[in-house]
Amino acid sequence: MPETIDQTNESVSQSQRDLIDQLLKPEVQESLTVLVDQLPKLTELVNVLTKSYDFAQSVATDEVLKSDTVGAITEILEPVKDTAKEVAATAIEAKDRADESNEVIGLFGLLRMLKDPQAQKLFRFVQSYLQIMSERENQK
Repeated sequence: MPETIDQTNESVSQSQRDLIDQLLKPEVQESLTVLVDQLPKLTELVNVLTKSYDFAQSVATDEVLKSDTVGAITEILEPVKDTAKEVAATAIEAKDRADESNEVIGLFGLLRMLKDPQAQKLFRFVQSYLQIMSERENQK
């Protein structure tokens, strides 16, 4: 038993000597000085991080907030999803029809298409889009 105590004491003594050796190095002393000088800032930073962590933890565990957030996001994205599906389905159907058709569209066919209300709506959109892009480009 006394041998174990002696070994422990030697181990502790060796650890203390290693620590003292480290503390005597000039670069370690300089680093410690800088660290001590920065303690008020570090304390403030730790306090902010602690508050942020506490807030994040409370938000993460708040089931009502999670439910409301998921509901709001779903409410916003649902119409977008439906519109995207509708646009995709229309584009696929139009592509299929165009692939099946062998109709040659001439000059008069194009003129007739220009009168189509949907084409007019598209042209107005494109015109407005180009005007906005031009305005934004001029602002830069």
